[in-house]
Amino acid sequence: MKNSIYTFILVLCIYSCGTTKDRKLDVTSANEISDTVRIANDSLEYEIIIIEPGFNGWLVTQRPRGYYSQQFLESRNRLYVTEYNQRVMQPQLFDPNLYIQQINYEQQTDYGYEVNYLLYNYFLFFEKQYRQRFMVSRG
Repeated sequence: MKNSIYTFILVLCIYSCGTTKDRKLDVTSANEISDTVRIANDSLEYEIIIIEPGFNGWLVTQRPRGYYSQQFLESRNRLYVTEYNQRVMQPQLFDPNLYIQQINYEQQTDYGYEVNYLLYNYFLFFEKQYRQRFMVSRG
């Protein structure tokens, strides 16, 4: 169950890259290697893999690790995940190529700072890259 959030992000990135013409992923390009972020913790049995062209370059332009508290990131991620999951359930209103499947983000699980930092920034990247607007206020 804990792996599902990270599996989802991987599936989302791979699937979405191949579903629209502006979201292509060239498997042989150097961008794939440089735009792959992997965080794993075997003791908690979770993994997050973000494969999204441009994400790494965009991430380095954002506020650095440590700027936000883990509590802030967790609260924002709960809001983002809730809204994201609501959009998954409404394919008639939101593009099902962007909102493929629900994210299982367990509120009681401590995913650690790095995972929360990456997930939060991925949502910000997702908003900008695909011109989506979530109803979550920014810090």
